[in-house]
Amino acid sequence: MQGRGFTPPELELGAHVAALGLRFYTGSVFPPEYQNRLFIAQHGSWNRTVPSGYRIISLAVDQGRVTDKSVFAEGWLFGTEKWGRPVDILVMPDGSML
Repeated sequence: MQGRGFTPPELELGAHVAALGLRFYTGSVFPPEYQNRLFIAQHGSWNRTVPSGYRIISLAVDQGRVTDKSVFAEGWLFGTEKWGRPVDILVMPDGSML
């Protein structure tokens, strides 16, 4: 149903992952393969039998198209036990990322 003011999503992230913060990496500290990638903080579900999210994913975007998707950081979820939930991505002036 493309057209008439509707553009379908480039990537579906999945239900309940709660993508709260995202940034393109514009620093110079990370290796070249991370330059200009989009990082998304997936806060995570709170009401699912099988939790989802609780990680940071990285996307390569070329001319508006996602060409690669990978998990950048995870470990906030152990089975159903949670010890943290990513909220945002910040690229600092020195090139580090929080």
